[in-house]
Amino acid sequence: MRSKRHKLQFITHSTERFTYIDSARLALEGGCRWVQLRMKGADEGVLEVAAREVQRLCRAYDATFIIDDNVALAQRIGADGVHLGKEDMSIAEARAMLGQRYIIGATVNTFEDVLAHVRGVAPDYFGCGPYRFTATKERLAPTLGIEGYRDMMRRMRAENISIPLVAIGGIAKSDIPALMYCGVDGIALSGSVLRAENPVAEMRGIIDILY
Repeated sequence: MRSKRHKLQFITHSTERFTYIDSARLALEGGCRWVQLRMKGADEGVLEVAAREVQRLCRAYDATFIIDDNVALAQRIGADGVHLGKEDMSIAEARAMLGQRYIIGATVNTFEDVLAHVRGVAPDYFGCGPYRFTATKERLAPTLGIEGYRDMMRRMRAENISIPLVAIGGIAKSDIPALMYCGVDGIALSGSVLRAENPVAEMRGIIDILY
């Protein structure tokens, strides 16, 4: 992954105020340089139209563009990479399709999930969570909280696992210092940014904390 862009990831979301594309644009305007397009349940045609527009925005801002789940779409439009959940295509299958040029991320909830990936075809980064309850995720896994991330990072260090781990799931700006102190490599945000009165200013404030 280029530099430390994974340190702040934005995952698209829609609200009464903003579309998925709006959310990506606001994150980019606020200084985020890593956007994951996540549109669960969207029609394939609608998803591709949105993906091409978000990709255009990311290129305009020189940002990394990741597509959630859909390996074929990521390959078809030449996205920077794909993020795979636990019930999606395996990392091995995705790597065989995409080759080494594409970034591949994987969702993990436990240290056992991490070990399973490391013993197979490892991803480029882990998205680990949820930190707390989040309404943006269906079938939520048990929340980790601060202690969960502390334990995760301790066990990864003990096993010399250096794959970047990004915390995700219901994270607010006020949570970031404590999470980074745990040793995680990055933070992924979604709804908390869009719920702010001024999402662009909220993103800028988050960047001030992280960088």
